[in-house]
Amino acid sequence: MYHYAGIDVSLECSSVCLVDGTGKILRETKVASEPAALIAWFRSLGLVLERIGLEAGPLSQWLYAGLRDAGLAVELLETRHVREAFKSMPVKTDRNDARRIAQLMRLGWFRPVHCKSVAAQETRAILTARKLLQSKLRDVENSLRGILRGFGLKVGATTERTFAGRIRELVTGHPGLELVAAALLQAHAVLLREFKSLDKHTQKLARTHPSAKLLMTTPSVGPIVALTYAAAIDDPKRFRSSKATGAHFGLTPKKYQSGETDYTGRISKIGDASVREALYQAAHVMLTKPVKNCSALKSWAMRIARRAGMRKAKVALARKLAVILHRMLADTKPFNPMTKAI
Repeated sequence: MYHYAGIDVSLECSSVCLVDGTGKILRETKVASEPAALIAWFRSLGLVLERIGLEAGPLSQWLYAGLRDAGLAVELLETRHVREAFKSMPVKTDRNDARRIAQLMRLGWFRPVHCKSVAAQETRAILTARKLLQSKLRDVENSLRGILRGFGLKVGATTERTFAGRIRELVTGHPGLELVAAALLQAHAVLLREFKSLDKHTQKLARTHPSAKLLMTTPSVGPIVALTYAAAIDDPKRFRSSKATGAHFGLTPKKYQSGETDYTGRISKIGDASVREALYQAAHVMLTKPVKNCSALKSWAMRIARRAGMRKAKVALARKLAVILHRMLADTKPFNPMTKAI
């Protein structure tokens, strides 16, 4: 008799459900959300489990790696598919979620997702922290501009070096505003210092990262785009075809066909949003700046721009870049300036 298990992961405790090949529930319990605790519980059953499923989430990759290293047949499930499978459930609880995941394992109605390596997760964490600091810097700057604008004090165009001086100049003679500006400028200085430090580390990482270094041979692909894409792909062999990367990152149109209805919509926007943003930025630079060694790609995208507009051309070029960059990683070859649209 085959046995299957589903795990609904929470911060402290995870709900676990064990079913047999007929779908009968054999055991249900709560186990601490720790690899060692889950491994000990499964081994205490004295059964060989055909599949163990858990939904992708903040703790899931850590738990998945621990269970996999212990020799258990564990699968990491795509969140979007699990959500769709649970839509018909009138009562949502952790216990019911574990039951549904166990049944998905039994029936095979799931799509496994790739568990990124520790190196890829660390790169992603660095990029996320860098983006957070950059975002908070802009928030502080915009808040200062907005506060002063309410008093008729216009900051105007500034640079990184002149911003603080301009703010102090404007608030001179306004005791209340001087207090506010002093506090926000101090926070701004700390954020700027830490952002520069992390940005410098990111640039250094890109120069020493083999995959990122290879990707940066592509025109308009800089350190941030290269690291973002390399960390998201992690293992190029997990894609059967380079063309699949466009759909994987949500850069292909949605399609709905039923009877006489046949509709092609906008891009799906599924998958990693940070990769879509990075590829779109690279496409924007390629189409709007004097970038060398990309004439074939740029000519192809400009033909689309004349027919459908610049915005759609940038999206189309971003998809092409996703395909080309994956092919470069798979073949471990630098960018070919004569690359044609795939």
